[in-house]
Formats: sequence, C-alpha cells, structure tokens
Amino acid sequence: MLKTLLSIAAVSLVSSTAFAAESFATKAEAEAMVAKAVKSVGADRAAAFKEITGKDKKWIDRDLYPVVYDMNGKCVAHGQNEKQVGKDLIDLADADGKEFVKERVEFAKSKGKFWHDYKFTDPVSKKVLPKSAYCEKTGELIVCAGVYKH
Repeated sequence: MLKTLLSIAAVSLVSSTAFAAESFATKAEAEAMVAKAVKSVGADRAAAFKEITGKDKKWIDRDLYPVVYDMNGKCVAHGQNEKQVGKDLIDLADADGKEFVKERVEFAKSKGKFWHDYKFTDPVSKKVLPKSAYCEKTGELIVCAGVYKH
C-alpha cells in the first residue's frame, strides 16, 4: 500500500512539473515570436504596434509577448503594459538596478540579434523573476520577447 501511494505521489509530481514547464514559453518560442513581430513591423508598422499593444491574441502566448523600443530607448509597443508606450525607458532599471533598456540599445547597436538577462515581473504570477529576452534590431527598432526562468 505504501509503495502504491509513493508511486502515485511520484507520478503526480512528475506530471505537475511537466505541466508547469509547458505553461511557460521557451527560448525557441521567444525567437519565433520576435521573428513574427519583425515581419509584421516590416509589413505595417502602425498596425503591428496597435495589435501588440492592444494585446491581440496572436501576440500573447502565456507569459510571452513582444516589446518594441526605438534606438533611444523609447517604448513604441508593449504586449502587456500599454502605459509604457510612448515613454522614454532608457534609464529603466530592474530589481537589481540593471539598466536593461540601455543595455538593449547598446547590444542592438553592436550585435543586432542577442539574448539579454534581467529581472522583470511575470504577468502570470506577478512575481519579480529572472528573465531572458531575445531581441533583434530591425531598422531603427529593437523587437524583444522574453522567457521567465522559473
């Protein structure tokens, strides 16, 4: 009986862990989201910004959403926080004091495509968590989408 209960508990733990892992976006999904956003911005910038900021379902995938900055650190589209749009975020710092938007602008200038680590509030759990964003420079814009490190 004890062995049966332990087996059931082990299967439940593995199942819940697998479910939890599936409920969060992956790095590959973040890269795909950025590629889709870069293409959309290239086709019709105004429509793409409106859809992203308007939380159109095609731009929200669990905890994954795009954010777009200009090369001065101004937010031009945000998939979770429309209050950021139009704001100069160049000096925005994470919970550790890291000026992550400033770093993104510098990385965009020097690398074009990159992964960037920082901390941010997860829209699902509302907790500040480590996050890694994939970003691509397209013209004079930086398009990013990040995954939380749960």
